[in-house]
Amino acid sequence: MEAAGSVLARAVELDKEKRYTEASICYQEGIQILLNVFKEQTNETLKKGIREKIENYMSRAEKLKKVVEEQKKAGKFHEEIHIEDDSTGNSYERVFGSFLNKITDSVEVEDPYIRTTHQLFNFLRFCELVKKKSSSVKRIVLTTGQDEKTSQQQSSGLNELTESLAQHGVTLEVRYSATLHDRAIRLDSGWIIKIGRGLDYFKPTKSRFSVGYCDMDFRKCHKTTVNIFHEVKS
Repeated sequence: MEAAGSVLARAVELDKEKRYTEASICYQEGIQILLNVFKEQTNETLKKGIREKIENYMSRAEKLKKVVEEQKKAGKFHEEIHIEDDSTGNSYERVFGSFLNKITDSVEVEDPYIRTTHQLFNFLRFCELVKKKSSSVKRIVLTTGQDEKTSQQQSSGLNELTESLAQHGVTLEVRYSATLHDRAIRLDSGWIIKIGRGLDYFKPTKSRFSVGYCDMDFRKCHKTTVNIFHEVKS
């Protein structure tokens, strides 16, 4: 019950923040945990209380699904996520992983700063998440900037990543722009994710052996805003 309470509390929090897609997922996870507890419970009084909770949360989850679908169809879907300075728990998977799914075949990333080593690693982590969440993805397009100081390590790193992704059935196309300022992730499923700082919103850890070096949910962040929209395909 404690695990269900924690997940459902997070769902309610996200619901209040109008982060409906994430809230829906948390509701579903919490409801599943309650269902498992319900099956093992023998006390009829406790079972009744659990059943009522399940029904209430299921009702709210269904309403959120309808709200999201209606907003998507009307081209009015918009979620805004505020990442505070020094906050944690903001990995790519936690922030926008729920928008990646099995129907995503193509992803376009516009970020002028995928140049230095740590920025290249950020992009690698993003590509890994895309592959993990969207098993059908076949193409990732990166448009980024370039400068003389980092061009060699940038091209070398992106070439290695291109070869690695190809082994997993994904084509990486890299394009360079000297005038790019926008930062956006565009999915062919219609989702558009705009991050104020682009993919580079994590602060460095003290060392390579500090907690947060690998798991980005433990990494402190710079302050930024994430805006998520859904574009109606014609």
